[in-house]
Amino acid sequence: MQFLANENFPLLSVRILRDIGLNIASIMEDSPGIKDPEVLERAVSENRIILTFDRDYGELIFRLSLPKPIGVIYFRYQPRTPEEPAHHLIDLLNEKNLVLEKMFTVLDRNKLRQRPLR
Repeated sequence: MQFLANENFPLLSVRILRDIGLNIASIMEDSPGIKDPEVLERAVSENRIILTFDRDYGELIFRLSLPKPIGVIYFRYQPRTPEEPAHHLIDLLNEKNLVLEKMFTVLDRNKLRQRPLR
């Protein structure tokens, strides 16, 4: 599984995730300032799951029918620390029977919802 951290995803979390061996590219590091449709295009072309705090991806994918990435994980909370999103994702990845590919996943601090990306 490969990930693409949107510009609003904390770099400290990106580094933590890389340290445990995840393949994660970061918009903040290599293409800051690009627009959301460009992030979607990159995620599609590189077969990456988007990690974001930006709720606009739901609208872009479901309402405007822009190209769908392999997955989106929308963190729907304000992180208490820059490390919190990394630890939340690590916990998710350790969940048995949880599928992140072909899903739009919405994470509240204590709740998870998923919608298929069709």
